[in-house]
Amino acid sequence: MPLDIVVGTQWGDEGKGRITDLLASEVDIVARFSGGDNAGHTVTIGDEIFKLHLIPSGIVHSRPECLIGNGAVVNPQILWAEIENLQERGVEAGPQRLKLSRHAHLITPAHVALDIAREENRGGEAIGTTLRGIGPAYTDKTSREGLRATLLDQPEELAEAVKDHVRQKNEVLRALYGQEGLDPEAVAEGYVNYARRLGRYLVESSIYLHTALQKNRRILAEGAQGTLLDLDHGTYPFVTSSYPTAGGALVGLGVGPGVVRHVIGVAKAFTTRVGSGPFPTELHDEQAGRLRGTGDNPWDEYGTTTGRARRVGWLDAVILRHAVRVNGLTELALTKLDVLSGWDEIDVCVAYELDGERIDFFPSDQQMLERVRPVYRRLPGWIQDITGARRLADLPLQARHYIDFVAEASGTPVTIVSVGPAREQVIWDR
Repeated sequence: MPLDIVVGTQWGDEGKGRITDLLASEVDIVARFSGGDNAGHTVTIGDEIFKLHLIPSGIVHSRPECLIGNGAVVNPQILWAEIENLQERGVEAGPQRLKLSRHAHLITPAHVALDIAREENRGGEAIGTTLRGIGPAYTDKTSREGLRATLLDQPEELAEAVKDHVRQKNEVLRALYGQEGLDPEAVAEGYVNYARRLGRYLVESSIYLHTALQKNRRILAEGAQGTLLDLDHGTYPFVTSSYPTAGGALVGLGVGPGVVRHVIGVAKAFTTRVGSGPFPTELHDEQAGRLRGTGDNPWDEYGTTTGRARRVGWLDAVILRHAVRVNGLTELALTKLDVLSGWDEIDVCVAYELDGERIDFFPSDQQMLERVRPVYRRLPGWIQDITGARRLADLPLQARHYIDFVAEASGTPVTIVSVGPAREQVIWDR
């Protein structure tokens, strides 16, 4: 009964969609377990680029079925637009292939309005959310006021629930933020229209997966965001509102730990993050520009969802060890190694200095993390173009040493290395 889990080991944007797409050819079901359309997964197939926000990356393969699990929050407008876009491009995304958990929660325009109002009200202390209503939707879920996807096949009940929901949020928008509020009738009408289209996608997701596991069907759990955005194990409060770590996969899909086989952590060959918060290895000079790119290419360091330029820095092995520990990683997939080509020397952070003392762990205290200074190990770089490499032996010696050093510093074998954005630009060592 194999279940493999793919998680991000940094602040998201590590290339999980790319790795999920790679592994999806071997599985029967790809299941998304957390987050909402604040995630952005990019898959490149030949000249075609697919940017997915809600639907699992495995959808672009013809074989696997795909599930949006109970741990996700779903904006019906975004989901339907994504389904239509895929079908227009020849990708089958009907209810025979795509499933939506009845227990997933819905995002509404009122959630989005609250998200925007709260970020504006924070001013200089803004968290840097994607303004997609993710946090307010999860807040409603935990306060037991949320709207579950099961309402999508009950249009009349959905309409009344949405109208009540919008009226309540309007009171908050007016009282706390001086906003006008939304039209409950108009929002409800729009959601009833989406319900007529999406109701047939609903499944009892835990039963669906349990039945599949009993039949020895192979399942790949796809996470969103990264370990350092986890609500408990990330750089709180600059985190997401869910659990993108491996434990979140079990809760977000309704399965137990006994079915897990591999936990694959995805890491960039350097480090990036979007939004506010501490970033020990961040670069600000010409080196940052080289790592980030100009934005002319879709795989440059600009957010898939927000379009914001990502903050960039050297690889941080302290972060990787933290991700290994809290996720129970069995292996690493290292992405964007090709971006490091052309550097004479490459730095890797192996420890921190905190108030004059060396520490080897990732501090959970925000104030401590803001004071740490990276302790670097300098490695020799390489000038060769490695985008054509398909075996480890094809790489320059320095690039192979870099991979070996990442494995040693993290305590986890590197089994997949991407050397370009295309599906075939990958080295397997599994």
